[in-house]
Amino acid sequence: MEPERRGCTVQLEEGTNQQWEESWPKAKPFCITRHEMYEAYEHVKSNQGAAGVDGQSIEEFEANLERNLYKLWNRMSSGSYFPPPVRHAEIPKDEGTRPLGIPTVSDRIAQTVAKRRIEPELDKCFHPDSYAYRPDKSAKDALGVARKQCWRYDWVLDLDLKAFFDSIDWEYLLWAVRKHVKEKWVLLYMERWLKAPVQYDDGRLLSREKGTPQGGVVSPLLANLFLHYAFDRWMQENHPYIPFERFADDIICHCKSERQARWLWAELDRRFTRCKLALHPAKTKIVYCKDDDRKGRYAEEQFDFLGYTFRPRRSKNRRGTFFVNFSPAVSNTAAKEMRKTMREWKLHRRSDKSLEDLSRMFNPVLRGWINYFKSFYKSALYPVCRHFERTLVRWATRKYKRLRGHKRNAAAWLRGIARRQPGLFAHWQLLPSAAGR
Repeated sequence: MEPERRGCTVQLEEGTNQQWEESWPKAKPFCITRHEMYEAYEHVKSNQGAAGVDGQSIEEFEANLERNLYKLWNRMSSGSYFPPPVRHAEIPKDEGTRPLGIPTVSDRIAQTVAKRRIEPELDKCFHPDSYAYRPDKSAKDALGVARKQCWRYDWVLDLDLKAFFDSIDWEYLLWAVRKHVKEKWVLLYMERWLKAPVQYDDGRLLSREKGTPQGGVVSPLLANLFLHYAFDRWMQENHPYIPFERFADDIICHCKSERQARWLWAELDRRFTRCKLALHPAKTKIVYCKDDDRKGRYAEEQFDFLGYTFRPRRSKNRRGTFFVNFSPAVSNTAAKEMRKTMREWKLHRRSDKSLEDLSRMFNPVLRGWINYFKSFYKSALYPVCRHFERTLVRWATRKYKRLRGHKRNAAAWLRGIARRQPGLFAHWQLLPSAAGR
């Protein structure tokens, strides 16, 4: 039975589990319910994730779930919870690596409780053209709006913030949090989460004075709130006639002329400097949206946004006439990363597996890629699908003796299966040649 919240007292109704009833005190300074804790745990469990500095996995946390949740609730509701350090990790990036801060499982649950409490109210204040980490908004929504705006406006200012998550000023951020959040326990723990040190693999602890670690549950929400005041609201008040799309720190602005784009660049450079942020000098650029109606020339005629490359492309209208259109398609970088991931699977060596086994192992990932990248100019995704199909052919020639050294026969055998079972692999429904169409 879920406890009822009255003021700052937790009342347990009749019939409540005896162990919980005995262990829950009648009053706590902060009002956090058992139901909130359990829902947060379910959310963290569904997302999985790596272990933090304590090395505890989600499965290990779950082995003594009731005790672990109670201990976390008791500390949070009494104000005595202090987040442990976040574990330092790095992921590959274009120009090197990107640092991540991975909280422990219990800390991810604690952050989820706070996030779920304040997110509905914060979301109401966000700009409609802010799309990241928001309910009922997605990257595909941002891409669809960006495509239409590129048809209407000739120029794009592509903004790149240098080390954004590591540069967020705590004073400005906490001011914004206090403006919207009234729960004292949320304010208390937000500040503690920001100040939690980073622990490296060798045990070194690094204290921080700014930024919010990527990898934390509350970090995306805090980053959104910071940029709401640093960029969204400032644009709305000072330049409401310039449309934009923002997904976290990925921002593009649409301008009528190159002169307007250069003027906006200078204005935003000053604005971000006041907010203690910096534009990346090499990655921020002005782009000309060239197509059949805009035949001028410019040094930059394409840009990347959310895994897609926007550039002039040959398209066909409803009457079957070809024309050049400025539109998005999967970027070369994203396609290269997908092929790299496929190579890491070493699928062609898994001759101990059946075709159905391979489908269960890899089809969810393929389906995720295709569902995202087929939304705009899906034919640009065909080379990636053909790469996977060639890997399947190699697998078939290694597994079956009758197909060894006969790639053509193996490809024909796979096409026959694709016609009979088109849903076995996601790319068979997208790639016409795979099913012999």
